[in-house]
Amino acid sequence: MAYTGNVSVGGPADTRELPGLTITKVSVGPMDNNAYFLRCTETGELALIDAANDPQTLLGLIGDTPLATIITTHQHWDHHVALADLQRATGAATVAHPDDVSGIPVPVSHQVRDGDTISVGNARLSVIHLRGHTPGSIALCYDGNGELADGPHLFTGDSLFPGGPGNTEQDPARFGSLMTDLEERVFGPLPDGTWVYPGHGKDTTLGTERPHVPEWRARGW
Repeated sequence: MAYTGNVSVGGPADTRELPGLTITKVSVGPMDNNAYFLRCTETGELALIDAANDPQTLLGLIGDTPLATIITTHQHWDHHVALADLQRATGAATVAHPDDVSGIPVPVSHQVRDGDTISVGNARLSVIHLRGHTPGSIALCYDGNGELADGPHLFTGDSLFPGGPGNTEQDPARFGSLMTDLEERVFGPLPDGTWVYPGHGKDTTLGTERPHVPEWRARGW
């Protein structure tokens, strides 16, 4: 079956095959968080974006494959409830931005900043720092070395969703910072075909969201 990205708590995962990378999306409760497994198609190396909750479900999807890396997109509790359990069970390296490590419940072995890359076997993820939802929120971009026919694939945590940016708690400074980073670091350099995988809910594309960016800026949330 073709990938849709439509998953629900307690339901099956959804998987898509890309050149160089396999993406498996699963929803875990109780906050309907998305967790994403990334597997290099050449080496089999496995990474996880956001060990959000339900460690047994996540460990079941890992199976016998060693988990090399767990990336936490930001410090909010609902994105790392299962992190300690998974790290303890797998010995995986942990990755986050330094501005959020104080809110993450395990030692972060690799701190990454804007412009850094994270390896998943032979695949490379580019780190995009998006300030506002939290100080150290990051997105992760996979572009297959520019060879993906339909455009890059972007994992945005809680910084970008269908319909708008992430919650900045009605703080004008945080909202302005997040909108500026989204405009300059996401919508500016990346094409309309970029597929967006958010921290909750359904996927979208930058082309779907781009026409509404001025509306978001004007409404202030």
